[in-house]
Amino acid sequence: MTASDTHRAIEAVWRIESAKVIAGLTRLTGDVGTAEDLAQDALVAALERWPESGVPDSPGAWLMATAKHRAIDLFRRGTLLERKHAELGHELSARQESPERDLDAAIDDHVGDDLLSLMFTACHPVLTTEARVALTLRLLGGLTTDEIARAFLVPKATIAQRIVRAKRTLAAARVPFEVPRGADLAARLSSVLEVIYLVFNEGYSATAGDDWMRPALCEDAIRLGRILAELVPLEPEVHGLVALMEIQASRSGARVGPAGEPILLLDQDRGRWDHLLIRRGLAALERAEAPGGGYGPYALQAAIAACHARARAPEETDWTRIVALYDALAQLVPSPVVDLNRAVALGMAFGPAAGLEVVDTLTSEPSLEAYHLLPAVRGDLLDKLGRFAEARAEFERAASLTRNARERTLLLERAARARSAR
Repeated sequence: MTASDTHRAIEAVWRIESAKVIAGLTRLTGDVGTAEDLAQDALVAALERWPESGVPDSPGAWLMATAKHRAIDLFRRGTLLERKHAELGHELSARQESPERDLDAAIDDHVGDDLLSLMFTACHPVLTTEARVALTLRLLGGLTTDEIARAFLVPKATIAQRIVRAKRTLAAARVPFEVPRGADLAARLSSVLEVIYLVFNEGYSATAGDDWMRPALCEDAIRLGRILAELVPLEPEVHGLVALMEIQASRSGARVGPAGEPILLLDQDRGRWDHLLIRRGLAALERAEAPGGGYGPYALQAAIAACHARARAPEETDWTRIVALYDALAQLVPSPVVDLNRAVALGMAFGPAAGLEVVDTLTSEPSLEAYHLLPAVRGDLLDKLGRFAEARAEFERAASLTRNARERTLLLERAARARSAR
C-alpha cells in the first residue's frame, strides 16, 4: 500500500470512528474541546505511524487505544485529575482506584449512549444554528474545518471561530454530557433533527455557489440520521427524517445534467432514480407510520416525497393526496413556505389558476420578500396560464434573488423562453 493509499485509508477510518472516540472521551473528561484534542492527537499519531507500519487490522480500536493513552498521560500530569476527582467525589480515593482503570471502563462501555449524548451536546439549543451545524459536522461527521468551510462557501476562519466559540459556550453553560429525559427529550431531539436536515438540504439544493448539489453533505446527513435511528429506534420522527432524506436523495443522479445543469422533478429520467434508496426510504416511512407513531412534520414530508417515488411517470403522481398532506403539514407547522409548496401541488392537481390564487396571497408576506422560490413559482404558474410577460418578470426577479449560479442560469433561461413566447 502506497503512502497516498494509507492516507486515504486513514481519512476513511477517521470519518467512521472519530465520533465514537470523541464521544467516549467527552464522557470521561466532561469537555468536548478536550475530548476532540485527544482524538486529534490519536489521528496525528496514525498519520505518523501507519504509513510505515501499515493500517492495523482494527484501526478504530487503535485510535481509541491511542486516545486512551493520551488521556492517561493527562491524568498522570494532573491536568484532568482535579476535574475527575470532583466528578467521582471521595469514592475514587476511598477505593484507591487509579484513574486509568476508571478510564478503561468509561470509554469501553455504552458506546451508543455516548454517541447519542454527543449528538445532543453538539446540537444543544444554547448554540446558534450555524454553530450547531459546524460542530456536528466536525465532531460527528469527521469533517475538517476546511471541508466544512468549502461545503458552506464561507471562509475557513469563520468556521474555525464558530467551532471554538461553540465549545466555549458549552463549557461556560456547563451543558451536561447526557441524553435528556422526559419532557426535555422532545425539544432537544427536535434540535438534533433540525441540524441533520439543514445539512442535508444544503447538500440537496445548495443555497450559493456554482454547484446545484453537494452530494457529500447529503451522504453525511443520511449517515447521521441512520445512526440516530439505531440509537433511538422508538422515535417515529427520526425514521420520518431518514425516510425523507433517503427518498429525496434517490433522485440525486437524475437532478443534474451532463454539464452540471439542474434538472427539475417533472423533467427527470425516473429510470435513473436510485431504487434501493427508495425502498430503504419507504421502509423507514413504514416505521414512522407504525401504530402509535402518528405523522410528525418529517414523516409528512416523507409521505409527500413517497408520492413522487411511487409514480412511474409524472402524470401518475397523486397530486390530490399531496395537497392533502400539505394541508396536514400546514396545520402541524404553519409556514409561508409550506403554503407556497401547497400552492404548487394545487396548481398540479386543479390547474395553475388554483395555485396562483394561493401564491398571490403570499406576495406581501415579509418572510418571503427575499425568497427566490416565491417569484419562481409565480412565474411558472403565470407561464402555464399564457401570461408570458408577467412570467418573464417573475423569473428575472427570482434569478436576481438566488445566490446559486446554476439556479440563476436556469431561471434566466426560463425568462428568455417566456420572452420569445410572447
